[in-house]
Amino acid sequence: MKHRITIADLHFLSSSLHPNIFNHHQQSRSITKVRLKWVKNRSLDNIIDIHTDLKAANILKDAIFHRPTQFLTAKSLSDTQKLLGITIPTLRFIRRYPTLFEEFPHPKYASLPCFRLTQIALNLHKLEQKIYEIEEPNIVERLCRVLMMSRNKQLPLRSLHLLRWDLGFPYDYDQVLAGKYGDMFEIVKSSNGLSSSLKLVKWVDEFAVSELQKSNEVEEISGDCYKRFLRGKSVLEFPLSFPRGYGGQKKVKAWMDEFQKLPYVSPYEDSSKIDPESELMEKRIVGVLHEFLSLTVYKKTKRNYLRNLTDEYNMPFRFTRIFTRYPGIFYLSLKCKTTSVALKEGYRRGKLVNPCQIAKYRGKFHHVMRTGLIYRKKGLEMLPELDSLVEDDAVGIDGEESSGDEEVESSGEWVEDDDEDEEFDDASDRD
Repeated sequence: MKHRITIADLHFLSSSLHPNIFNHHQQSRSITKVRLKWVKNRSLDNIIDIHTDLKAANILKDAIFHRPTQFLTAKSLSDTQKLLGITIPTLRFIRRYPTLFEEFPHPKYASLPCFRLTQIALNLHKLEQKIYEIEEPNIVERLCRVLMMSRNKQLPLRSLHLLRWDLGFPYDYDQVLAGKYGDMFEIVKSSNGLSSSLKLVKWVDEFAVSELQKSNEVEEISGDCYKRFLRGKSVLEFPLSFPRGYGGQKKVKAWMDEFQKLPYVSPYEDSSKIDPESELMEKRIVGVLHEFLSLTVYKKTKRNYLRNLTDEYNMPFRFTRIFTRYPGIFYLSLKCKTTSVALKEGYRRGKLVNPCQIAKYRGKFHHVMRTGLIYRKKGLEMLPELDSLVEDDAVGIDGEESSGDEEVESSGEWVEDDDEDEEFDDASDRD
């Protein structure tokens, strides 16, 4: 089978509710007419910075491996900086990591630099394939759930390709999974007949349980749920982690108490009967974004990748206001000349909470990257065999450990909900 050429590969980066619920929360939006001032979180910004380079290096690794020649020329990399989302030219970037990419002259044109994978990079690639095999049931479930949240139980492949890294899907996941699990997935033509979509063939009831609902089940087992009930709390509440100076404010507390009391609408339930201008719909959108980010490897993604899903997920196109209005749940970052959104509960003290096997593998990959960046070619001699790499796979991948999430520019100011999307559009994604 012929694999896609390098530039095409890099284009992964460009490319039923209960009726009584609706009767009580459809008319007013007085609470949600306000939002809190954006606060910068240095810890999460640092993580996003690290992951940007990690993602770019992995995509280059896949591009080289799937080339018939097993190498890339400097010329073919000349226009890929924007696609990779990095802040320096790709040629300079790839030369930063000699532990992964070996430079050599072209067989025919000696003045043309070329790059192939080092032996340790090939070993890492083999390890990655083994992990994907082990994780395949989880990958299938994750893909099912992403499709189950959509309006027609299908999503454009172009939108899914952009999310491949964030969702932890393997290379050519669409062809492989659609072929292997034909009873669950099907590649179909989109309504316009010009593009393809991945469609869910079989609904799986056990997958239609959100991460918030699962965490509540854990609380029920541990007895925490009963304690919350005694305090007059709702059974299903979003975990909150406010920036400093916000959580203790009476207005903020009253606002979030009202929000938490609204009925929880599962992202896997039909939302077509909910008034799009109601508070209930806003809470449902918060639930959809919370669930989607919970399904990603690093509990974060780029805002524009989510924007591609607004129609399929029944969300407003200008949905950035959700992130700025609920800073206790989400964090919006402007790092690396792009706008990213993270689920705050996914991180604690600068570290990813409960990293999956794919995240742990990427920790090893980053260890090799960082060794090359610090020691250059000498790093190859310093690296042990892959099997004996440190067991703490997350070292260096989730940012510097700190005494807590560093947040600056804190303010208790309440701002009218007018055009808050515009201030973030200035740092719009360049994918």
